[in-house]
Amino acid sequence: MSKYIFVSGGVISGIGKGISAASIAFILKSYGYKVTMIKADPYLNVDAGTMNPLEHGETFVLEDGFETDMDIGSYERFVNESFSRPNSMTCGAILDKVIKDERSLAYEGKWVSLDYHVPDEIIAWIKGVAKSSKADITIVEIGGTVGEVGNGLFLEANKVMKIQNPNDVVHVHVSYLPVPGTLGEMKSKPVQISTQLLNAHGLHPDFLIARSKSGLDDVRREKLSRYCFVPVENVISAHDIDCIYDVPESFENANMGKNILKKLGLRPKKTPLMDEWMKKIKRMRRIKKEINIGIVGKYYKSGKFDLKDSYVSVLEAINHASWEHGVNANIYWIVADDFDSDRKLQEKLLEMDGLVVPQGWGSRGAQGKIKAIQVARENKLPYLGLCYGMQMAVIEYARNVVGLKDANSEEVDSKSKDLVIHLMEEQKKYLKEGKFGGTIRLGGWPCKIEKGSILESLYSKYSNDLFSSLPVVMERHRHRYEFNNEYREILQKSGLIISGMSPDGVLVEAVELSKREHPFFVATQYHPELKSRFIAPHPIFMGFIEACIKQSKK
Repeated sequence: MSKYIFVSGGVISGIGKGISAASIAFILKSYGYKVTMIKADPYLNVDAGTMNPLEHGETFVLEDGFETDMDIGSYERFVNESFSRPNSMTCGAILDKVIKDERSLAYEGKWVSLDYHVPDEIIAWIKGVAKSSKADITIVEIGGTVGEVGNGLFLEANKVMKIQNPNDVVHVHVSYLPVPGTLGEMKSKPVQISTQLLNAHGLHPDFLIARSKSGLDDVRREKLSRYCFVPVENVISAHDIDCIYDVPESFENANMGKNILKKLGLRPKKTPLMDEWMKKIKRMRRIKKEINIGIVGKYYKSGKFDLKDSYVSVLEAINHASWEHGVNANIYWIVADDFDSDRKLQEKLLEMDGLVVPQGWGSRGAQGKIKAIQVARENKLPYLGLCYGMQMAVIEYARNVVGLKDANSEEVDSKSKDLVIHLMEEQKKYLKEGKFGGTIRLGGWPCKIEKGSILESLYSKYSNDLFSSLPVVMERHRHRYEFNNEYREILQKSGLIISGMSPDGVLVEAVELSKREHPFFVATQYHPELKSRFIAPHPIFMGFIEACIKQSKK
């Protein structure tokens, strides 16, 4: 029978539940246990595909095409495994299932209750994931903050499972201790209150992860233990850190993994995983060299605040590859909307060692991205385009090299004369019918890599278990528009290399420029950042960072 760990959060959102859950999962995996994970989100969306990145951070796409919460991206990056649709559970999906069952008489005419049948459906989902994955331990992160209405049904399911199998269920509560500036003293009362709110759901935490700026002292640890009724050794200090990959070491030093296993009646079985992780962490701490990378994007300004969560997978993929090469990457954010007309921004870009143009939707900022790509191409600045970044690179090349001055994407301006990027035929029906959610090209698709291309050299040189089947690799997609094959011949004759295609030769997956023309100019229709892991950086990012290091030496 699988064991279960529930992770909840208190006081504030964005407290680090996802990183805490992923770190616990990695530790337990390093002790020899098969672990699976579930993100239980309280929102009524069936999936995360229709949400604006500024609302809920990046939408992370799984191998099977399901669009999910960015926390599952953290899970994959930490435990180095790929998850699928059942690992993402939303309140909207649960209610949809219950209502469909009611409509088909699955409840045999009984009245259907929010507080009885819905938690039962949640429990069935969790146990189904545990069974199908053959997991020893299933970790369920409950989204939102304790005290909100939205996650109450998940907490109810947690309570029922704890009552039914008290020795097989552990609850970890992540909460926050502020230090008000006017007082200068760390206050434990918010954690006490959030624990009381958890108690009101019939749940008592077995472990407290106490998040704070500077870490707990013995006075606060004792106070939390006393008033929250948690053994003092199970009150885990989790201070703010610069690198999320330090968290497993912090938890391990507090014996959290061993104490969780003890609570579940399991024994640790040592594996080399933690040693491998720590060797990498120690190498990272010795890094002194730096490179500068510009990212031209449109989803990180929200009023007066910068929200980097919109591009978290890109940032982590850059980090993974940079650390592997022995450098730290300084990221410079460039607002796409301003770039086309701002000469100072264009000059600033030339101070960078590389440029990334990541994913995007719609027409806003398109001209700025195209101009940034032109600057990078003409000045031989290493360039990496991701999805929208590939489409904009094709447009830039068509305009400024081929001479198609009206070249554009149908998404940006459908009336342009030369739509080198256009809407896929099967997508037109979806848009006409207003079907936006889950209808785009999603998930893992095969890509055949062109022999002799830069891409082939990267996948070969930096191969890992995810990319061992050259010349075909599986990469994840999330887009509605594609390269227009009517322009393939003229673009190729002008020097644009198509280095990745669907195996049937229909869909253009990647373009690049010859090394004779440019030191590193690679752009993919797919999202390589979604398959980069801390232990196994993505080959394309490895090649990009290598080029940036060479650029920095110039």
